[in-house]
Amino acid sequence: MIGPHHDVGHSEDLQERALEYAHHGDALVPRQQRFGNHARSLMLGLGIPVENRWGLRPTVVEGTSRSVPLTVREGLDTRGWLNGVQNFNFHMHLPHYAVTTDDARSVRALATQPIDLTRPHPFTNAGNTEFNALVWMPPGDGRAGDVLVADSTIFSTLFGADESLERFWKNLATDH
Repeated sequence: MIGPHHDVGHSEDLQERALEYAHHGDALVPRQQRFGNHARSLMLGLGIPVENRWGLRPTVVEGTSRSVPLTVREGLDTRGWLNGVQNFNFHMHLPHYAVTTDDARSVRALATQPIDLTRPHPFTNAGNTEFNALVWMPPGDGRAGDVLVADSTIFSTLFGADESLERFWKNLATDH
């Protein structure tokens, strides 16, 4: 399990950084926060073709702080990690796990999260409406085990937990 968080402000364009900042809306996260580079280096060294990009605000159910349901690709989730899982907890700035290979057998985006489109962002301005929230690399290519990439905040009750997230934790802890 690898849980790299966002990478905010990669652009040298100050207007783009301001747009990112306004999108996530968290005053505690500056316009540039590049601690995501350590995770990128680690994943590159381990041969994991995934990069944690951006800091995207998920869409929430109106009048709540609960994220709208994930888009789960059930046909790809052959291990059943997302059985009974509707959503992860809400966090104001979550990374898009960009798959950096064309080999669909080696890396699978199991779940995507709708993005809050009421707040402009360079990623949504490019036509994207969801970001990869859970990526899986099954065993293969000399790798004996599974690799899951998901944001570290879904493993902390600091950002809330509900029956859906608890189900995800249970699914991970039991043999599927």
